Amino acid sequence: MYGTTLAVLPFKREVSGDDGDAVSHYSIRPSYLINLKETDELLSNILDIRFMHGYYEPTLVLLHEPVRTWPGRVAVRHDTCRIVALSINITQKVHPVIWSQSSLPYDCIQVLAVPKPIGGIVIFAVNSLLYLNQSIPPYGVSLNSITDWSTTFPLKKQEDVTVSLDASRAAFITNENLVISLKGGEIYVLTLLLDGMRTMRGFNLSKAASSVIPTCVCSMDNNFLFLGSRLGNSLLLKYTKKASEDMNDSSKDEPPTKKAKAEEKSTLDFLEDPEELEVYGKEVQRSSNQISAYSFEVCDSLLNIGPCGHMVMGEPPLLSEEFHNNVDQDLEIISTSGYGKNGALSVLQQTIRPHVVTTFQLPGCLDMWTVHGPTKKESAAKVEGELKNPHAFLILSKEETSMVLKTGQEIAEVDESGFSTQAATVFAGNLGDKSYIVQVSPMGVRLLKGVKQLQHIPLDFGSPIVSCSSADPYVVIMSRQGDLILLTLNPDPLGKGHRLNIHKPHVSQKSRIIAIAAHRDVTGMFTTTSQADSFVPSTTAGGKEDTETDEPVQGTVDDEDDLLYGPSEPKLLTASTSKTETEDTPRKDAEKKVEPSHWCAVCRENGVLEIFRLPDFVPVFLVRNFSMAQRLLVDSVLLETTGEQQQQSHEMLPSVKELLLVRMGNKKEQVYLMAIVDEELLIYQAFQHHSGTEEDHLKLRFKKVPHDILMREKKKRVKKGVKGQQDGDETLPKTSRNIRRLRPFNDVSSYSGVFVCGLYPCWLIMTSRGALREHSMTIDGPVTSFAAFHNVNCPRGFLYFNKMEELRVSVLPSHLTYDAPWPVRKVPMRCTPHFVQYHSESKTYGVVTSNLETCKHIVRFNNDERELEGIERDDRFVYSNKDKFSLQLYSPLNWDVIPNTKMEYDIDEHVTCLKIVNLNLEGSTRSLLGVGAGHVYSEDHIAKGMIYIYDVIEVVPEPGQPLTKNKLKLLFKEDHKGCVSTMCDVKGQLLTCIGQKVYLWTVKDDALVGLAFIDTQLYINNAISIKQFVLISDIHKSTFLLQYQEEHRTLALISRDPKPLEVYSSEFMVDDTQLGFLASDADKNLILLHYQAEARESYGGTRLLRRGDINLDMHINTFLRVRCKLIDTATGIPIGGQYDKRQITYFSSLDGALGYLIPMSEKTYRRFLMLQNALTTSLSHLAGLNPKASRHLQQGHKTLSNPHRNIIDGDLVWRYTSLSITERNELAKRIGTNADQILDDLMDIERVTMHF
Repeated sequence: MYGTTLAVLPFKREVSGDDGDAVSHYSIRPSYLINLKETDELLSNILDIRFMHGYYEPTLVLLHEPVRTWPGRVAVRHDTCRIVALSINITQKVHPVIWSQSSLPYDCIQVLAVPKPIGGIVIFAVNSLLYLNQSIPPYGVSLNSITDWSTTFPLKKQEDVTVSLDASRAAFITNENLVISLKGGEIYVLTLLLDGMRTMRGFNLSKAASSVIPTCVCSMDNNFLFLGSRLGNSLLLKYTKKASEDMNDSSKDEPPTKKAKAEEKSTLDFLEDPEELEVYGKEVQRSSNQISAYSFEVCDSLLNIGPCGHMVMGEPPLLSEEFHNNVDQDLEIISTSGYGKNGALSVLQQTIRPHVVTTFQLPGCLDMWTVHGPTKKESAAKVEGELKNPHAFLILSKEETSMVLKTGQEIAEVDESGFSTQAATVFAGNLGDKSYIVQVSPMGVRLLKGVKQLQHIPLDFGSPIVSCSSADPYVVIMSRQGDLILLTLNPDPLGKGHRLNIHKPHVSQKSRIIAIAAHRDVTGMFTTTSQADSFVPSTTAGGKEDTETDEPVQGTVDDEDDLLYGPSEPKLLTASTSKTETEDTPRKDAEKKVEPSHWCAVCRENGVLEIFRLPDFVPVFLVRNFSMAQRLLVDSVLLETTGEQQQQSHEMLPSVKELLLVRMGNKKEQVYLMAIVDEELLIYQAFQHHSGTEEDHLKLRFKKVPHDILMREKKKRVKKGVKGQQDGDETLPKTSRNIRRLRPFNDVSSYSGVFVCGLYPCWLIMTSRGALREHSMTIDGPVTSFAAFHNVNCPRGFLYFNKMEELRVSVLPSHLTYDAPWPVRKVPMRCTPHFVQYHSESKTYGVVTSNLETCKHIVRFNNDERELEGIERDDRFVYSNKDKFSLQLYSPLNWDVIPNTKMEYDIDEHVTCLKIVNLNLEGSTRSLLGVGAGHVYSEDHIAKGMIYIYDVIEVVPEPGQPLTKNKLKLLFKEDHKGCVSTMCDVKGQLLTCIGQKVYLWTVKDDALVGLAFIDTQLYINNAISIKQFVLISDIHKSTFLLQYQEEHRTLALISRDPKPLEVYSSEFMVDDTQLGFLASDADKNLILLHYQAEARESYGGTRLLRRGDINLDMHINTFLRVRCKLIDTATGIPIGGQYDKRQITYFSSLDGALGYLIPMSEKTYRRFLMLQNALTTSLSHLAGLNPKASRHLQQGHKTLSNPHRNIIDGDLVWRYTSLSITERNELAKRIGTNADQILDDLMDIERVTMHF
């Protein structure tokens, strides 16, 4: 639907096959257009459209307003809305009007179709609720007393309800019940009450809960309800019908006469008409008269940080002391989020910053493992506060020796034990359900129970053991030559314990094996038998990884916090869905009967990936050229090739250094294959595929998972004649051993996943929601080894070695949520945050918030004196609300309110800006809080403005309240004729904008004294300064560049953009000696302007020139600038190059998105531009959309200028990293460069932007 034209896209359904196994196919017929004006000349200003139920042909009902009105003209023109029902005949393209109804209330907003057998439509108006059906009299109720004078439509009063349906959302959950979510988040259940299925008898509207402010409501199967919100976290609710006893409690308290009348009325309602019973049935008739009450409980929530109205940078308060000496300051982003009771502050970090418990200096350690000791018997007395299943030993491996530490209250070295300490350790882990410990050395294997050695197996392959992988009860060992040995933990026939049995598998050695990974499958995905109804693992969403299987189910949500923000640790409901689980018992029984199976993946020098079944090592899956990073791994047959062909082929392939098969996600049912190929990480997800595979082969495939992890070190380009340095990571300890970089972990702060060691370490985390999250941890430089560590002094923590050979005992900060693109913390405020600023001297945040307060008075003026005149209305009147603003200081330690720092403003005073201004006071520059406000009453009275300047002072804190050391002190308060829209500081002076005027003030004798002023166009909404330059933006007339001339004390206009532009926000863009001006507009564009006086088209510098533009399809309201990082954390050396002396401009949108713009050299830009053009035509894009057209400048009105572009679409260019090696090389060759150069450019951008 657009305008008065309706586009019809017909779909034809064809059913083939028998009734038992019918297959539906959909075909598309030619689409066509319907001009609604030809159907009904009154059809215009369409408000809503909806298909109706119960008609033979598709019937579309349209709600429209032929002649518009508005609340101020209701006395003259009202009841202007109308509905029209069209019967759409697709074959003959005939669309007659079969039903219409006019004179509906002017404030109708949406239509809902009532399901069969009731039929008809429910129309939502702001102040009323209507039910309409063909050939049945209409029925309507008024929801408040405003309808008494706004409509003449016959309405009945809805008792005990006074609401407004403005901005409400609704959805049917049964045939006669629908859920309505109001604009304040209140959830009501509306029940349709009918008389004999013919006439609407009434509505029952009852409040059920209070939840998020809705954007959409969607009813789902199995009694689930989705509440989507752009102002808060979206929620998945489960609704259940309350027992009839609870619903009838209220009737017990009624007087006998009222109860008797109600019983008599109910018997009249259930009088049975034989014709109606024959048509509709008795059950349907009776059920339609029952009033059902529902309860709602939260199952899950989706995090939302939007709309980001304002954001600033701040210092993280809980940063460990070990990281305070970094050259590049560590920062975090604080953004305002939400509205009303969903309002919050979002604290965002780009990387993980561990909380270091303690540090040990352990030089020479190359690798480490943590293992569990023997479990205590259940009968043993439990010590209060004792951890469940902690790690007992820490095994450290050096080049030639090993060290074993016992971990308890203290970490101490074990003197006498069965561990091997005279040789390096290749692998250590648990077997037998964590009852035994296996330690693998280069020349042997030991089996232990605690510190007691049970078995020692010397192994001599002719080459040392270099790799090992375990899948309980199997251990697969690989030597340097690629020989494999399988160890199996079996019960000891001569004793009570277990012993390891050795087996030498017969595996082809035509090409040497270079990497192995054992896997224990308990999901049933790894199978070699074809099953038509094979079990596919569920990927329904939940919360963090559940470490306990017997956790209690969440109760019914009566607490508003859960319905507002979702559960803090949302989990999948288990007990509440037991009814639906029992209905599908065959599938659940099949899931329970899955027997564990064991497999081993190996990779060879010739690039072949094979999967063997354990313990017989039967090949069941084979992929050639695995290291070429193909998009899909498909089982194939190995072709026989000659030795020379094998040698040539595998020398050209990248080298596979490590393999890992790991289970992640909800109930660990998703299997991922990870590999390190050269310096890149490949991630594949397994999925079942039963067609086209050979017998006795795995019925699965692997699809590539795209990610943004770049681990490669920038290759040094050696000049001719200069001897190149040796390859290798010089920042990491040199060793001849293979140290595993992919470290799976379980239950680190309740998260599970894989940690990737190396120069640029990162975490791969997946919770039960099923989204793979990648978080870098570059704050401590390279990480050589990692291990999970569960200890009484470090519960659910981890250990890692950095490049300084320091062992960090750490935990993940628990206040952040890691199941998000960036680690984030939402601080609920229960009010609307408008502005936030960081005061660096006191390390506190000033936040301007507002609360809605009911307004029951009218402001009148008597000789410039304001008077409040109270208004009296009846009990059913819905009063309007006003924002009452306040300024409050917050401590970033726990985001607690600092007591006695709240500054409240009058209910008619609207705060328009909050800025940190550096002003010259008493000969020194001080950082102060500046607040601009405005009093706006009506068009009959002149608006007034206020300037408040506050100082954050330190005082003696009150006993037991350390946060009271900071207070707000009001330094200046100035009245102005006009609203103060924005302000900033220039050279220690205060610049304010009032309407279209710009004023400059200085502080003298504790008062603001005017220095200069200048007039602009219409209304200034933003002002920022850098040195003596000021950039201001007009609400309709684009941007202006001003200069403060200190010697003359004047403000001068340097240049301006002559083209009209509705600017939302603006910011400087610093590129070494060049200064650009960035502006976001109402058409969702980003526009870059430059000042170039020497250019002819600038008319001597009086006009700013547009040099770049891009459309982001989202409104940008705030910017911030930060310099590019100076030091590479991996190497500790300056980054330098083209990004030196450049600044990054970050932005956030009202959709909750974050992004940045960074200047780059002409050479890099040209390379990326050619790559962008090649990717546009080479990749298959989402829904077939064109990224070039999407990023094209959008303008609501035509201008006599062409788009300049000149801004690279980084999201599109970054997709280059997810391509296969072959595709990368082809694209790079097409644009005249190589893949290494492109990846190095992308890596440089990632390094210099890793601030947060």
